Amino acid sequence: MPTNLPGSVLFACTMNAIRSPMAEGIMKRLHGTRVFVDSVGVRKGEVDPFVIAVMDEIGIDVSGHRPKTFDELEDTSFDAIVSLSPEAQHSAVEMTRTMACDVLFWNTFDPALVEGNRETRLDAYRQVRDELMKRITAAFPPSRLPAG
Repeated sequence: MPTNLPGSVLFACTMNAIRSPMAEGIMKRLHGTRVFVDSVGVRKGEVDPFVIAVMDEIGIDVSGHRPKTFDELEDTSFDAIVSLSPEAQHSAVEMTRTMACDVLFWNTFDPALVEGNRETRLDAYRQVRDELMKRITAAFPPSRLPAG
C-alpha cells in the first residue's frame, strides 16, 4: 500500500462541473474508501452532460454529482487540495492560509471552451479525462489491493 497516500483530497476547479468531478470520480475509482475525496468550485455550475458521457466510457458514473462551492464544504480539513484552474488555486490558497495542507496546482484545460460538433467536443473532454487519469495515478499511485 502506498505510504504517501493522503487521507483526504479535495479537487477544485472553477464551477465544479467538469474538471473537478472528473478528478473526484477517477480518484474514488482508484482508491475507493481508503481516501476521502470531494470536489468543489469557486462558483457553482451545472452538471455537464459531456462529463457524464466520457466518464461513463471508462465505467465511472458521475451522474449523481451535484456541483458545490468552497463555501458549501461541510469539512475543510484536507491533507491535499488539487486546484485545476487558476481561480480555484487562488481560493485554495486563501482557504489553507491557517492550516497544514498540501496545495497542488495542475492547471488543466477547460474543454467547455472547445467549439464544434458533438464528437469534436467529446474528444476534448476525453483528453482532459485521460490527462487527469495520468496525473492522479502518478501523484496518488493505486495499490494492488482492491479499493474498499
